[in-house]
Amino acid sequence: MDTPLTGRFRTHDRDEPVADLAAYRAKEGYEALRKTLGSMSPAEVTKEVTASGLRGRGGAGFPTGTKWSFVPADGTDGADGGGGDKYIVCNADEMEPGTFKDRLLLEYDPHGLVEAMAIAGYAIGARTGFVFVRWAYRHACRRLERAIEEARAAGLLGKDILGSGFDFDLQVHASAGRYICGEETALLNALEGRRALPRAKPPFPQAMGLFGRPTVVQNVETLYNVPHIVLRGAEWFVGLSRNGEGGTKLYGASGRVKRPGLWELPLGATLGEVLERAGGMRDGYRFRGCLPGGASTDFLVEGHLDVALDFASVAKVGSRLGTGTIVVLDDRTCPVGFVANLERFFARESCGFCTPCRDGLPWTVRILDALEEGAGLPKDLSRLDLHTRLLGPGRTFCALAPGAMEPLQSALRYFREDFVRHVEDRRCPYGEA
Repeated sequence: MDTPLTGRFRTHDRDEPVADLAAYRAKEGYEALRKTLGSMSPAEVTKEVTASGLRGRGGAGFPTGTKWSFVPADGTDGADGGGGDKYIVCNADEMEPGTFKDRLLLEYDPHGLVEAMAIAGYAIGARTGFVFVRWAYRHACRRLERAIEEARAAGLLGKDILGSGFDFDLQVHASAGRYICGEETALLNALEGRRALPRAKPPFPQAMGLFGRPTVVQNVETLYNVPHIVLRGAEWFVGLSRNGEGGTKLYGASGRVKRPGLWELPLGATLGEVLERAGGMRDGYRFRGCLPGGASTDFLVEGHLDVALDFASVAKVGSRLGTGTIVVLDDRTCPVGFVANLERFFARESCGFCTPCRDGLPWTVRILDALEEGAGLPKDLSRLDLHTRLLGPGRTFCALAPGAMEPLQSALRYFREDFVRHVEDRRCPYGEA
């Protein structure tokens, strides 16, 4: 049976050719758009996506159809209370350490995103879409721009698409390259040419987003599921998962595994299954733990290998599914140095808007670096514990600092003896990994 991400074109084999328009159409490409414009109302598209249970694949896991339903009806929207433009924006600013799934989708199936955004635009009443791409994804940008040109030439973008009377076009915007742009309101500020700072919410982007107009921001992988849901129905999509949450998921693995990579599996595949797809640990290394959904998630350890990687199950054991891209910690890598490297990234990428994030993250880095250099003090562990609370949810303007605290707080819980040894031995006990 075809599945949403690999039914038309596989994304994990770099030897396969790019899906140009002809190849994409040969595997039912743009048939979902034809169905949408020919026989469905915008409300029916949103209803189908809602019934499918599709949740955001970018980290937060918010129900997609619910987000679309928040967009006001024509005539009651925007800052001026009147009708006007609406926007659909794809967040392709994939910059979290250990996450690489969206890049492969963009590079090897660019038409999938074009079709998905046209359908999403129709559903929410948008006639313009933007793809906000990480600056380093130049290869993906070129292929996406080529796909957009092909779609325009074929009458699949632009004016009166497929003779339906629906107008929709896409633009690609390469970002300046800051992690904070992954936060949807900071992304919108950057897209407007402003400094990438998060906005106060409410109002939420669905009511007042890009240029003050109703806007929906979705992750790349999330959007790729939409054409398949429209073409085959919500019930089919729900049946692909193991738990009723809906669909498949791109799971990735990096670190000292034998075959780092990316695989599409039913949503609810276990942590152990994904690691098995990665070939298990490299010879001479033992699995000690992992971040299950990118750098801003809590560690899972050996006792969690049977945990289903879905939104509810991962939350029950104290972490988040996040992006579903696993970063593996082995027994020869220092957990303190591992976390220090992540915190250094988050501290550098802070926008500096709020004090806890601007000052708290560098302070955390200084403590972790001192531990690694053999200059740590016993009270440093309690200071780190304090930081995980003071930089936690509800203490900062956006989720950057709380996300940064997730690997730290769980490392202190699962690997505390390693932190203690750094203090007692006055050095990192691991040396060179």
